Amino acid sequence: MRLRPVAEDDLPFIERLRTDPGLAGPFLWEGWFDPRRFRRRWEADGMLGEDTGNLLVVAGADRLGLVSYRRVTTTARSWCWSIGITLMPEARGRGAGTRAQRLLAEYLFAHTTAHRIQAETDVDNAAEQRALEKAEFTREGVMRGWSFLGGRYHDEVLYSLLRSDGEHPFPSDGYGVTM
Repeated sequence: MRLRPVAEDDLPFIERLRTDPGLAGPFLWEGWFDPRRFRRRWEADGMLGEDTGNLLVVAGADRLGLVSYRRVTTTARSWCWSIGITLMPEARGRGAGTRAQRLLAEYLFAHTTAHRIQAETDVDNAAEQRALEKAEFTREGVMRGWSFLGGRYHDEVLYSLLRSDGEHPFPSDGYGVTM
């Protein structure tokens, strides 16, 4: 499994993954809205902007999902990355989420000055919580009423991984990432 930049021919896959309620699943389905936003984003910066980015999760020629990262300001002079993941239903529960999020964290630590990478997930999303813990993220606590989904506010669990959380050995295979 590896991460790679989004190509133009990946856009229909991403649009389907993010706009089909059956594929997005109960923790990511945000309702119907502009599916062309992904094409506009790709045309603007290839989905690899300075403050936000997306990489495709693939195994061989198979598209498994999408990881994302966005810059979050923490103080006037510091920031961290917040990461997320969307996987196809058939890729869930097989370790792909753990591996993809770990690859993304290693990539961001290797290529940016960020000291902190965080992830937020619904308190009811036990599978994602296990994936983050297996990827060596630390559970920090619950953020009450953090997100709005399905007509109500949801509590989210906050996880983090710090550059100083021990040595993060970066694999020599290019972090599983193909550019």
